[in-house]
Amino acid sequence: MSETASGQEGGRADIELRLPADGAYVSVLRTTTAGLAARLDFTIEDIEDLRIAVGEASAMVLPEADDGSDLVSTFYVAPGKLTIGVSVSAESEIEPDFDSFAWQVLTTLASSAEVVQADGQFTVRLSMTSSAVGAGL
Repeated sequence: MSETASGQEGGRADIELRLPADGAYVSVLRTTTAGLAARLDFTIEDIEDLRIAVGEASAMVLPEADDGSDLVSTFYVAPGKLTIGVSVSAESEIEPDFDSFAWQVLTTLASSAEVVQADGQFTVRLSMTSSAVGAGL
């Protein structure tokens, strides 16, 4: 999954949010995600789905974070589409639990989702296309 900036992954993210890797800060990530989705004219249902999805992505990565790690979220914005990466530093090899409740919820709500482990980072990346785009709203 490699796109460029302005909605394209792989290049520089349009927005990056860095928070302490602590569950107490997930609400900030969820609120930021909702605000971006609202700016992209996502439906209220899509916005709530994204809020839940980034919460579940955080639930997957936070337990794997190295001590002193940050929770880093990248946002790639395109008309009617938002791609979000939720990452922590994790030097050890991680075996994602694809049977977990968090993964099941995440893959149900997002248009696409994947787990990426590279360069000492453990990332859950998800994309959602607004249902308003498909409906011609």
